[in-house]
Amino acid sequence: MNKKKDVSFEIYLDSEKMLEQITNKYDLPDKSKALRCLLDYVEEKESDWDDMFATVRCNRCG
Repeated sequence: MNKKKDVSFEIYLDSEKMLEQITNKYDLPDKSKALRCLLDYVEEKESDWDDMFATVRCNRCG
């Protein structure tokens, strides 16, 4: 197993709420586990990265 590292970054309040919902729905120990699961999923889908990261999305522009 790899070692975990504490990191700090900013997310929007609704993203934090989503992590909380995932944590509760799937009975995860904490939001950081939910985020690690999401990152693992994205890592598995490297062939889709252009769609994920090159596509401009503006979910908060109003």
